[in-house]
Amino acid sequence: MNPILLITGASRGIGAATALLAAQKGYAVAVNYTANSLAADEVVRQIRATGGNAITVQADVGVEAQVIAMFERIDAKLGRLAALVNNAGVVDVAARVDEMSGERLRRMFDINVLGSFWCAREAIQRMSTRHGGSGGAIVNVSSVAARLGGAGQYVDYAASKGAIDTFTAGLAREVATEGIRVNAVRPGIIETEIHASGGQPDRVRQMAPLVPMQRAGSALEVAQAIMWLLSDASSYTTGTLLDVAGGR
Repeated sequence: MNPILLITGASRGIGAATALLAAQKGYAVAVNYTANSLAADEVVRQIRATGGNAITVQADVGVEAQVIAMFERIDAKLGRLAALVNNAGVVDVAARVDEMSGERLRRMFDINVLGSFWCAREAIQRMSTRHGGSGGAIVNVSSVAARLGGAGQYVDYAASKGAIDTFTAGLAREVATEGIRVNAVRPGIIETEIHASGGQPDRVRQMAPLVPMQRAGSALEVAQAIMWLLSDASSYTTGTLLDVAGGR
């Protein structure tokens, strides 16, 4: 039976690339999306076209009740979860901290931080040997912004990813004896639609010269790192933050 993997925010970008790669490697994939059902359906169509198994699961990870319902649907449709990629996240338009509204900050932390906590909690309840599971792996998608700070643009986003780094370190230690490994990837400048959603569609082109490798990364390059962390090839790796950032 194929191991079951949930990827949040999997209708585009890094999440979609990871879903397609995971299916190639034999995972049954739950493709989470918030609003873009057509994009999520297309990811599932591509997986099924090559003989893979995938379903879409709609949920806003920033809403606890929707997270719980999503996991229950995966239980019913696919079975017991074996792996989780906490990929869903948002950015916002460039702003200084003294210009940020409470609504913006709540949205940022509800989705980027609380959503990851809620999804991890539900996954652990299914994977941990303490709860009768057979183990598993969690990969959180952080960002090099966590150590760069995002000054003048998105300190809130950077801070939310800093929280993910700490969450990864603590959770890894907490469940290390329960068959679960927890790691994170920290992408740098990656060619995805997230920049446009933050009002900076040209950000990749503008930032590429600041990267030591002089180019942006691809979603596939991040997906490959995620899949290594999920795989048995990284069986002695937990609590690790893996930068995929071209040296930045």
